[in-house]
Amino acid sequence: MPKRFQFMMFLTRPFFSLRCLWALLVICLLGCQGAEAQVHRAPAYPLITHDPFLSLWSTTDELAASATRHWTYRDQPLLGFLRVNGKTYRFLGKEAQEGFRAVLPTSDEMAYTARFTETAPPADWHTPSFNDSGWKTGQAPFGDNEKQPRTLWSSKDLWVRRAFTLEEAPKEHLFLKISHSRQVEVYLNGERIYQSDKGTSDFQYIPITGAARKKIKKGAHILAVHATGADEGRWLEVGLVTSKNRKTEADILPARQQEVTVTATQTKYTFTCGPVALKVTFTSPLLLHDLHLVARPISYVSFEATSTTGDAHNATIYFGASSALAVNTPDQEVTALAYTAQNLGVLKAGTTQQPVLQKDGDDQRIDWGHVYVAVPQIPKATIGVSKGAEALSQFTHGQPLQSGQLTGQNLMLNAFLPLGNVGKTPAKAFVLVGYDDVESVQFFGQNLKPWWKEKPGTNIELELAQAAREYQTILQQCGAFDQKLYEEAKAAGGETYANLCVLGYRQSIAAHKLVKSPQNELLFLSKENFSGAAMNTVDVTYPSAPLFLLYNPELLKGMLNGIFYYSESGKWTKPFPAHDLGTYPLANGVMYKEDMPVEEAGNMLILTAAIAKTEGNAAYARKHWATLTTWAAFLATEGFDPANQLCTDDFAGHLARNANLSVKAIVGLRCYGLLAHMLGEKETAQKYTALAEGMVQNWMKLADAGDHYALTFDNKDTWSQKYNLVWDTVLDLNLFPQKVREQEVAYYLTKQNPFGLPLDSRKTYTKSDWIIWTATLAQNQQDFSALITPVAKFSAQTPNRAPLTDWHETTNGRQVVFAQYGRHMGFQARSVVGGYFMKLLAEKMKKQEPGKRP
Repeated sequence: MPKRFQFMMFLTRPFFSLRCLWALLVICLLGCQGAEAQVHRAPAYPLITHDPFLSLWSTTDELAASATRHWTYRDQPLLGFLRVNGKTYRFLGKEAQEGFRAVLPTSDEMAYTARFTETAPPADWHTPSFNDSGWKTGQAPFGDNEKQPRTLWSSKDLWVRRAFTLEEAPKEHLFLKISHSRQVEVYLNGERIYQSDKGTSDFQYIPITGAARKKIKKGAHILAVHATGADEGRWLEVGLVTSKNRKTEADILPARQQEVTVTATQTKYTFTCGPVALKVTFTSPLLLHDLHLVARPISYVSFEATSTTGDAHNATIYFGASSALAVNTPDQEVTALAYTAQNLGVLKAGTTQQPVLQKDGDDQRIDWGHVYVAVPQIPKATIGVSKGAEALSQFTHGQPLQSGQLTGQNLMLNAFLPLGNVGKTPAKAFVLVGYDDVESVQFFGQNLKPWWKEKPGTNIELELAQAAREYQTILQQCGAFDQKLYEEAKAAGGETYANLCVLGYRQSIAAHKLVKSPQNELLFLSKENFSGAAMNTVDVTYPSAPLFLLYNPELLKGMLNGIFYYSESGKWTKPFPAHDLGTYPLANGVMYKEDMPVEEAGNMLILTAAIAKTEGNAAYARKHWATLTTWAAFLATEGFDPANQLCTDDFAGHLARNANLSVKAIVGLRCYGLLAHMLGEKETAQKYTALAEGMVQNWMKLADAGDHYALTFDNKDTWSQKYNLVWDTVLDLNLFPQKVREQEVAYYLTKQNPFGLPLDSRKTYTKSDWIIWTATLAQNQQDFSALITPVAKFSAQTPNRAPLTDWHETTNGRQVVFAQYGRHMGFQARSVVGGYFMKLLAEKMKKQEPGKRP
């Protein structure tokens, strides 16, 4: 029998704490100063952001204009509707495609073989009459070793033919189902039905119409494909499906979106739904001083409705979350159910297979654990699970929500939240959206639970209940923090700069996972999102660091701890740090194909010194002194004039005699001298400080190109951003003369394009995190603003609607994309935008009292 869940209003005691009172006081003080505007346009809008797997965004300015997505572009739909006086208004999301039935199955549905060749065939290769008996037979999918295909495809081109027979012609709409890399052309019975030069690892569904559709009758058919592979990530999978006609909900009206505002922890929308105004707020409470909140994967979606006419209007909210939040690919089978726990109505969905930590890589979503939607007790609220849009049909027609436990694909977790008769007094409700991943990451062969599960007896239902009880307090804290961050960033660098910090905050934090190591140390492990999936990459930690130095240095230690362990355990034996720990979520050893010796050694020394300056002691460095000493010795011999090698800007290629990389080595050695001084090792401190200071004088001679300093020591006709210089200022190292900064900044101002300062003289693309560091070298607000304003223009005008990229073209504001893993990708949703906080960090460092400066 289907279950219905009805909850009666209950009273709870107010939740008071010192933190709550402090938050209220801050809000009052800020309110007296006047609220400041924050971000109103973003490349994509963060909705639910906690870690690389729980990361949900809106990629259109109108919240209801598209399906909500995981940062990898995979649709993970959230739905929201408001029914007012019998009329239904859509304010959130779009439904997923549904109702497909295989006609010619792909391998995710059924194993199959096809004829193929990698040698160019005759011109009629795609026709039904062509004799393919001389071709090879292979099992799909076809690809290279990057994606573990069943048949290896190693050449540039691949031709495939699938013969099939239909017992009867399908009556429904027919679609090509395809996933491919780079260029592809597809023929059905000799008629071309699809052509594209852009790959996709997701299945695409292409309608088949015209002459090709008319040829689909009972009998024999041929589906023929010519695919061109990328340099790596070759992939081809193809089939046919039908889709039944869906009933159009003609009576659903669009809500009129009035405004969207993004703050550090919240994204707020306002709508008009007929005679009712609706506010919808997404809050991911990533308050870095509270590690439990950072780790707890639970966000709030809040609703507030008021009458705009003075009359009362009967209103009900529908909120839905798709089981797509708990799968890697849409074809995976899931089980969903509704139940009560801890005075909450709870909805839960997860795959039936539960392949815990069995996949790693970049273009991946989680398919183990469970997504949860929880509803606090409000009068007559109902929850349930359904197939596709069944519950939406019930909602729009004012019918009761009827559903029980279900197993299948494309299921929905649904909540109907009656607001009663809405008048001038706001009617409010909220839901919680969370995820229990059971096991979060693997660390050198051992599975680790999420940080929030470290306490015995903890489970997701208890966490949901606690989050519900703390709702008002946490939202107050988030509001106070958001305003404080904005005001401080504005004071440090102006309103444009503050807006960039707002855009970077949630994204940077949510690119990490917080766990505890087997050695009982905090691990805050990053994923390189759409830049290779490397885990805990040192040169990704490096630009991310300013945010965490500002708000909780323990998290920066958590980004370094795994790298120290790798060397100190003997698992990594080279005299410089490893580039990374593995491929997310498996930290079982370095995945990157090439070392970055000077880059990573300099990064680790600089960041350890930054922690010491922030904390006012070198206790953390003392724990790792032998390892730091090995790395410093390596830099002393190899760092000043780097050999041909990669740096963090590896996408730009190898470079020898890299002047900016040399700056990093020099600053790193000075940082080691600083740490030695703080630890009372005077001779070592003097030795390395003198070594670094001597290198500076030589650097200025070798890099001098007249009115600027060159990209490489051996080519004076080049230039580059010397962003590594910023630590000399921030850590008060007094290494490079002020004229170096002044000369460089003056030169940069002559090289800007409409959307920013290029990274260097080789290309017109840039890294926005480095621009903020470079701008922090400026000695006045005018020059700082001149350098960052084009970055803000990029964030507001880029045509690429994806979570903020840190790698874009300065000529047109486009995200830089490349072919990998069978699709076109670009850096996005990465943690490095935490580097936007460098200017704020620099200003806070200046304010420290002598003797207490971090």
